[in-house]
Amino acid sequence: MTPDPDASSSYGTPPFLLIIHLAGSDTNQMAGDISTRSVYNEIQLMIGGIYDMNAIFHGVMLAFGLILPLGAQNVFIFQQGAWQKHVWQAFPAVIAAAVCDTILITAAVAGVSVIIAEIPVFRTVMLICGFLFLSFLGWQTWRSKPQAEQAKKTVFTAKKQAAMAAVVSLLNPHAILDTVSVIGTSSAAYPGIDKWLFAGACIAVSWVWFAGLAFAGRLVQTADSGGRLLGILNKCSALVMWGAAVYFAALLLR
Repeated sequence: MTPDPDASSSYGTPPFLLIIHLAGSDTNQMAGDISTRSVYNEIQLMIGGIYDMNAIFHGVMLAFGLILPLGAQNVFIFQQGAWQKHVWQAFPAVIAAAVCDTILITAAVAGVSVIIAEIPVFRTVMLICGFLFLSFLGWQTWRSKPQAEQAKKTVFTAKKQAAMAAVVSLLNPHAILDTVSVIGTSSAAYPGIDKWLFAGACIAVSWVWFAGLAFAGRLVQTADSGGRLLGILNKCSALVMWGAAVYFAALLLR
């Protein structure tokens, strides 16, 4: 049988050439072939890894962008961290808010956002409710006086913390619009497991963020027993809420 002249280029250097030309060019060619295949495999693995990491990174960045503004959830968790004697006593609020976010994000990624998108009136109702909710809550937050409230023992029990956290999470049109519309729509860009990696990243941000807020509230209260700094933060929170309410109104008037 006539030997195939291309065999060595396809499968590396034949054994007899390895013996005769151990340090020659054919050995270098074999090493090059093996190296090329290894690099190719590494690139394939790298591309897969980067794709997965893109979903996670996107989820983390998007969730932080949505959760950073000082909305109703953030203000409530922060205040509970500040008002409780020990930070762990604010964890019923932290866990309840994080669980509510987990439910909303999971539902949005599972397809609820697609169903809601087919109901145009839902968005209008949510914008109106969001405008009213944020306007009222902003007014309440602006008028609040942390020192006086703490003196009146406005420290919630574990059950009341969980209930209030659920209210400002599940009955907050702003949070629902963010979760269902933004996160749900963004998740559609990822297929299969990557979609749930994206959702998991968003959920992880919520849990870490709310726990951090409670600790931050406790630290601020320790450093500012007079409540002056908390009062400033409340005013800033109110302005952010009113800004979001104005944005909702502008969307309604389009």
